Amino acid sequence: MSKMSKDHTNPLQHIRNQRLSRRTFLGGTLALGASLPFIGINRALAEPVTLAKIKEAGVLRIGCEATYPPFTFRDGGEIVGYDVDLAAIMCEQLGVEPQFIDTQWSGIIPALYAGRFEIIMSSMSYRKERLEKVAFSIPYAEASQALLIRADDAGTMTSINDMSDKVLGVKLGSPGESMKDELSAEIAAAKGAGFSDVKIYDDHPAAYLALSQGAVDGVLNTLPTLGQVMKDRPGAYALVRPVGKPNWAGIAARKEDTEIVSFLDTELTRLKENDEIYKLQEKWFGFRMDLADTIPTFS
Repeated sequence: MSKMSKDHTNPLQHIRNQRLSRRTFLGGTLALGASLPFIGINRALAEPVTLAKIKEAGVLRIGCEATYPPFTFRDGGEIVGYDVDLAAIMCEQLGVEPQFIDTQWSGIIPALYAGRFEIIMSSMSYRKERLEKVAFSIPYAEASQALLIRADDAGTMTSINDMSDKVLGVKLGSPGESMKDELSAEIAAAKGAGFSDVKIYDDHPAAYLALSQGAVDGVLNTLPTLGQVMKDRPGAYALVRPVGKPNWAGIAARKEDTEIVSFLDTELTRLKENDEIYKLQEKWFGFRMDLADTIPTFS
């Protein structure tokens, strides 16, 4: 296996990738573990926030990390994105205004329990550790892995099994790197041979560059992030999905705030049935996502 350390992509994309990588790291168990004592104290004292209280205040406060396009990011100083548009639709049903509060990802769950906002809406994927600490809505976005390939290969590569005898690119420390051996074994069982090689890069933009130059045949990353990559370079790439076990992102609230979660579930179901949520996905990601009707379980 080989490893590259230089990134020759444009500086803006490099900065964006560094933010996403940092978010992925801070979103893990380390950040959640650091918040455990804080959460335990505040949950014992907390009173439920009802919809009546939110309507009385006239605003639904929403915690986010505004460096994660296309979910929440700043454009000319204003927070915009898929989450912002979706929140506006849901808040209209309540007769309140959405207020997004930019928060460091490592402290976003403690800030929720400190009462800075009522919900977290920032592509928070389901994990066993998170499900123990917050209450989640049903899925509103995919968070599964997908494979980025060259657009010219779209006709011949339609599933991950078509990576048999081909070179995979992954980022060091990413979910894709942790999945590579299992995926290769599954491909070998189906096609007789797994990946011919796996090249590991210091960041995803370096892997995307290698893909465009022909050094690798596919790059693993989360589906929403790859959707943004495709929007940044129209016509250059295509997607193969799904890859591995499916996962999604939900909207988080405090465990006490069951009325809020019930409202979110009702709204998300309504927006799936009337197609509005899928239209927003086409606007911000360029494709429609497959949304489960229930929260995934973890053993």
